[in-house]
Amino acid sequence: MSALTLVATPIGNLGDVSDRVREALAGADILYAEDTRHTGRLLQHLGLKVPMRSCHDHNERHRIDEIVAALREGRRVALATDAGTPGIADPGHPVVRGVVAAGLQVTMVPGPSAPIMAIVLSGFATDRFVFDGWLPRRSGQLRTRIESYAEQPRSVILLESNQRLLKSLPVFAEVLPDRRLAVCRELTKLHEEIRRGTAAELLSGYGDTKIKGEIVLVLEGCDA
Repeated sequence: MSALTLVATPIGNLGDVSDRVREALAGADILYAEDTRHTGRLLQHLGLKVPMRSCHDHNERHRIDEIVAALREGRRVALATDAGTPGIADPGHPVVRGVVAAGLQVTMVPGPSAPIMAIVLSGFATDRFVFDGWLPRRSGQLRTRIESYAEQPRSVILLESNQRLLKSLPVFAEVLPDRRLAVCRELTKLHEEIRRGTAAELLSGYGDTKIKGEIVLVLEGCDA
């Protein structure tokens, strides 16, 4: 029986594709992809043709049985998400859990991860940190979440939409006025940018600027 291979893919810069990623994709009998169009462009860049099936948030649990069956048949199965590491704010965890529960093996070709890159570039403590996923959209839930970080000694990695950043920063400024944040935008891409400061300082710096691109937000721990 084969092992399911998770494949981390570039988060913006195709130059980050490793030889192992190329080999894993080229050697797969079937590739499950979060978005076959997106992964198709990566395969085209690598000059590869691999049979693909979708595996995203809406159908991931329905794919588990067929992935397990394919592995038991000895087929080489790979799973890749649009950008970054499968299972980290991307599809992957239910499949891994299902494959493990079936008594089969899972391996991984490591690679880019926006949360890890952001915590390192933030300049905040990296010896202890927590990844807390997407900030809530609703204002009440957002405030409650931010209030929960008041006594958090670890650095906190968060995901936020570029369209909602200027709505969440004022809540940080009100609830945690003295805590610093790092806004990590467009990581690995041409316009990569890291801005650091209190929420009020960040808001002042952005002004009426329209923020574009992918964002990872890092909050400094209270002990700092």
